[in-house]
Amino acid sequence: MDRFQAMATFVTVVETGGFASAARKLDISPSVVSRVVTELEEHLGVRLLTRTTRVVRLTDAGTGYFEDCRRILGEIDIAELSATGTHSSPRGVLSITAPVMFGRLHVTPVVLDYLRRYPEADANCWFVDRVVNLVDEGIDVAVRIAQLPDSSLQAISVGRVRRVLCASPAYLAKHGTPRHPDDLAEHVVIASTGSSTPAEWRLHDGERQILVRAHPRLTTTTNDSAIGAALADFGIARLLSYQVAQYVSDGSLVIVLPEFEAPPVPIQLVHREGRHVTQKVRAFLDLAVATLRADPSLSWSD
Repeated sequence: MDRFQAMATFVTVVETGGFASAARKLDISPSVVSRVVTELEEHLGVRLLTRTTRVVRLTDAGTGYFEDCRRILGEIDIAELSATGTHSSPRGVLSITAPVMFGRLHVTPVVLDYLRRYPEADANCWFVDRVVNLVDEGIDVAVRIAQLPDSSLQAISVGRVRRVLCASPAYLAKHGTPRHPDDLAEHVVIASTGSSTPAEWRLHDGERQILVRAHPRLTTTTNDSAIGAALADFGIARLLSYQVAQYVSDGSLVIVLPEFEAPPVPIQLVHREGRHVTQKVRAFLDLAVATLRADPSLSWSD
């Protein structure tokens, strides 16, 4: 068994999500792919993949081995690029994931800058309002707006945002400005499932947490539509500060109850390559970190 070929085949199976898709990418038959992975498992004496008729999943042993294989293969690629003098320019496909609105506002401009700088690189952007598993879905870099649990992933902080309550000046002139979270019961509430649990808003009074069980007149699955409803003078919405920074700055929206906000939420760039990061990922991280940290809407503290 060629161990290098076996490792590369195993990594391709995981990244493409199956034996047939790996076979197409490698231009070999699915039976060859299956045999190579089986021989690798027999050589190691552990099961790397759990196979079903529809999907393959990593076992616990397979997860660690996949990360090691991916790192080793990446180091080999780097060594070969260095030896041939082509290491200086990022190349290949970079996969990035981020929340939908953050991706539109902040990641897409960085990606376009990256692609203009490095013509041999391509990018796939997955902008979805869910947590994407970097290993299972073959993602290089993810934006996480949350406190992260301990994991083997590498995280770089690029800013902090707040969860803010906001409404239009016209709405507040008509209905009054709330002075305490209890006052929200008398107001029209707009809820976005893209930012929080619709029925519960957790606010803070010093060290004491206040749970507001609001009854939303409008519940929407996108933050953009919640913002649109607030701009249309319909009610009070709760959103992340970067999402409404433009409208607060120009006076279209007003933040209410700022003294009762929850602690700020960190924005982090997450990747899985550790110290041995590939050139394409390193170049993107360097550009993204510098750009995002310089954006005042991502370090809002007023």
